[in-house]
Amino acid sequence: MFTGIVEEIGTVRRLEDLGAAARLTVGCRTVLEGTRLGDSIAVDGVCLTVAEAGADWFTADVMQETLNRTTLGGLPDGAPVNLERALAVGGRLGGHLVQGHVEGGAELVERRVAERWEVLRFQLPETLARYVVEKGSIAVSGTSLTVAMVGADFFEVSLIPATLAATTLGALEVGDLVNIETDLVAKYVERFTRA
Repeated sequence: MFTGIVEEIGTVRRLEDLGAAARLTVGCRTVLEGTRLGDSIAVDGVCLTVAEAGADWFTADVMQETLNRTTLGGLPDGAPVNLERALAVGGRLGGHLVQGHVEGGAELVERRVAERWEVLRFQLPETLARYVVEKGSIAVSGTSLTVAMVGADFFEVSLIPATLAATTLGALEVGDLVNIETDLVAKYVERFTRA
């Protein structure tokens, strides 16, 4: 489990295509502190297992299912990525419970600058839109955010300067794709009500 509080912006060093899978190497420092082989690190919201690590990098295997559902398969060398270590027992839960199981993507369709924040509007598929509610939580590329507005096929978030500076969301441009993980509780409620 993660909190959606990004600890560091890392850099893709290499994405090696292995056919039905890939090996991703990410340059970083902060998230390596106390990390061992087999530990989980969320990369743009995707829970990956550390397979190898050095002083300023780690490598993880990425399965085809993950490549199909996320933006990871299209990351070029040098791309910035949000990074977070798994939540430690007894640690603070500053965001919301995030599994690192990305359900799909959304496209940034509008960006508005306000006095002390920016509003980002994302278009998302109907299959995900039903789990998004105003003032609810959503993870956008691994960043825990509060939904400011929701429509039939879009949602908006308002980002403060600290979030814009500490995550890759500050550099997003209209047309960019992001990874989305909706609220876990909403999915369970839907499942129980169908039964």
